[in-house]
Amino acid sequence: MSLECPRVKMTNYRWVICAMLFFATTVNYLDRQVLSLTWKDFIAPEFHWTNVHYGNITALFSIMYAVCMLFAGRIVDRLDTKKGYLWAIGIWSVGACLHALCGVATEAWVELDSAAALRAAEGIDLVARITFVSVTLFIVARSVLALGEAGNFPAAIKATAEFFPKKDRAFSTSIFNAGATVGALVAPVTIPAIASKFGWEMAFIIIGVLGFVWMGFWVFVYKKPHVNPKVNALELAYIQQDGEDVAVRGKSLQRQQKISFWKCFTFRQTWAFAAGKFMTDGVWWFFLFWTPAYLSSVFGLPSDNPTAQALIFVLYAITLLSIVGGWLPTFFVNKKGMQPYEGRMRAMLIFAFFPLLAMFAQPLGRYSYWIPVIIIGIAGAAHQAWSANLFSTIGDMFPKSAIATITGIGGMAGGIASYIINRGSGRLFDYAGRTNMKFMGFEGEASGYFIIFCICSVSYLIGWIIMKSLVPRYKKIEI
Repeated sequence: MSLECPRVKMTNYRWVICAMLFFATTVNYLDRQVLSLTWKDFIAPEFHWTNVHYGNITALFSIMYAVCMLFAGRIVDRLDTKKGYLWAIGIWSVGACLHALCGVATEAWVELDSAAALRAAEGIDLVARITFVSVTLFIVARSVLALGEAGNFPAAIKATAEFFPKKDRAFSTSIFNAGATVGALVAPVTIPAIASKFGWEMAFIIIGVLGFVWMGFWVFVYKKPHVNPKVNALELAYIQQDGEDVAVRGKSLQRQQKISFWKCFTFRQTWAFAAGKFMTDGVWWFFLFWTPAYLSSVFGLPSDNPTAQALIFVLYAITLLSIVGGWLPTFFVNKKGMQPYEGRMRAMLIFAFFPLLAMFAQPLGRYSYWIPVIIIGIAGAAHQAWSANLFSTIGDMFPKSAIATITGIGGMAGGIASYIINRGSGRLFDYAGRTNMKFMGFEGEASGYFIIFCICSVSYLIGWIIMKSLVPRYKKIEI
């Protein structure tokens, strides 16, 4: 009589890590969205802001984020994933809560005793002081937020590379990256309601505190797979199937030489990733920061209007389709026999065509405000699918010791593009509204939005062409 050993099943702890990355990214985008959903209808009347003031704040946030991304990736590589992520989310949660103090600080600075007094202020000099002080304080708070948020994606991409084989990284990235969509989805149905009932300050505080809650879980959840008791031998073998790591006696035998920071800029692969981020990140941030204002300015739907909230909810619900973007390269690899990088580039080309619909958003908006919202949602889904694959190209071509650094460099490029589009948009919209500018049959701010939508629509194809020109075929960095 023979005794059969019970069959050991592979653990799936890597998906627990993916879930933690998803929740961190959700909180990241919730914190980022609070201002865009409160400034037009709650904050601007109090501080006498215009589109230019908001555009300047978001633009400077973008450039601060860009600068911080350049160094955040390097810091995450030095601190490693667990500590790097804790520092990142701790700093950005503090920054999120700091926004709530800007009103009280402005009152004290200009020597007024309430928010009502700020709103009722008259006289060019007093209004100018209120505007200048409040904008400056919000820029400081946004800078702290940017400093912390810059660490999110370098840490998340590094964690993904540590827990997933190459063929699964785009899919896992698309899942945690969907946190951006869920954050943007939850935001319009929660933040304006909080601001209406408790004041805009409490919206920043309540959302900011979520980051500290996440930190409490991360401390106990995250350990590298080869020393993680929740990861059994079968799952570890699955994670390490690419042969990049070997684990013996609980210690990694991987001994990757560190790539110097400046050496990273000598690789075409770095510039390809940076080009992809530069051409497309600004588009996503434009949709994220300006869609609520677009509905308010063009269609007369303020952010606390139930119809506006439903529109934003539907927009980001459509964006959840981006998860398919992570599955498509896996299909190309498993079913079509493509190499991972080739499969990703094929998928990215497909996604690059969908944003072309954005150039029809404003013209079709004449029939119904639902049409541009649906189109923006499709473009947003294409962006998130594109982004998940773009991030995964780093793990395809660079050693794990450099992944966060390269992510940071690309993030800096994306932040610069976001600065340009946000600053330019604010000025364009105010100019268009002030002069009743006419362009292609549109007038006022609507003409400005049409111009920006057209720019956004072609950015992905241009980005793909640049990337393909720099790295036409897969080539891994050898040190």
